[in-house]
Amino acid sequence: MKLDRKDILKALETITIAGEGKNMVESGAIANVVTFGDEVVVDLVLHTPAMHIKKRAEDDIRKAILEKVSADAKIKINSKVEVADKPEIKGKSIPGIKNIIGVASGKGGVGKSTVTANLAVTLAKMGFSVGILDADIYGPSMPIMFDVEGEKPVSVIVDGKSKMKPVESYEVKILSIGFFTAPSQAVIWRGPMASKALNQMIFDADWGELDFMLVDLPPGTGDVHLSIVQSLPITGVVIVSTPQAVALADAKKGVSMFMSEAINVPVLGIIENMAYFTPEELPENKYYIFGKEGAKDLAEDLGVPFLGEIPIVQSIREAGDYGRPAAMQSASPIEHIFDEVTRNVVQEVVNRNENLPATEAVKITTMAGCSAVKK
Repeated sequence: MKLDRKDILKALETITIAGEGKNMVESGAIANVVTFGDEVVVDLVLHTPAMHIKKRAEDDIRKAILEKVSADAKIKINSKVEVADKPEIKGKSIPGIKNIIGVASGKGGVGKSTVTANLAVTLAKMGFSVGILDADIYGPSMPIMFDVEGEKPVSVIVDGKSKMKPVESYEVKILSIGFFTAPSQAVIWRGPMASKALNQMIFDADWGELDFMLVDLPPGTGDVHLSIVQSLPITGVVIVSTPQAVALADAKKGVSMFMSEAINVPVLGIIENMAYFTPEELPENKYYIFGKEGAKDLAEDLGVPFLGEIPIVQSIREAGDYGRPAAMQSASPIEHIFDEVTRNVVQEVVNRNENLPATEAVKITTMAGCSAVKK
């Protein structure tokens, strides 16, 4: 008996590989079919190394030929696995946004959101256009810190499409899940729901032209972080930590996550928050409540820049609670501290864009003439 190649291809069109919608012939999984009398040789190309998928595909081929063509066919299958190169996570750029900076921490309670708010208003004072995406889904605090807790984003039409207009306060554009939930309402969402909400705030918003978008990330390492790096071309991340050993251990994990081969987001540096306590009546005294220079030593150990230290000052906490970030206190020591830290952040963004391959977002190439960078 002589087998016909057309009959075999027709039989193979009735089966698919697990997880693929097209049949084996249409998808290209069947690279070639050769017949020699009652013998048939099938070249099979798979795009997954999973052994159970390979075995099932081979069994399906044998069964289809034996049942639909000839029960006496002698079948040989040459299987080859071709796995596509893993694409680099870059995300989709947002037109008009030049740099996207993630602000992260290994653990909660280190003042990450407070630092984000004060970085934003300092950047705005330096003349940059700034936005904040409050991605801390389960504990959104930006509406409180910018005194816009009762505000709601309005809808605007942009190029025929309805978009959210971010709430603006102190020349900073803000979007937060806190605008869409009651203050006392807990956000009880699984990862995919949180990711969908974030994507809407990112891509369904009219951000306009921004020099910097700061993304206030949740504590730890998880779904939201992965969603952000997959959705957006992150220019770099800033890690916030206190000097104590417990916080530093978690901060180290945060740095490790962003520097991992799978994510590969540049770490711009580490900020040490709550570095020391200075009483208002003794402004020259420093009490190292949580340890001394722990984050600075960690930055040195990991080979990432140290961006500065921020003390425990009562006015920083009060300013956040009253919705007016402390960095806006003109001619105060706190203003000076945040100016220094923010300059360092901007300088590291410049260094990153000059020395590393560009992300899909537009990059800053120079800060000449800008007060944010020391000449």
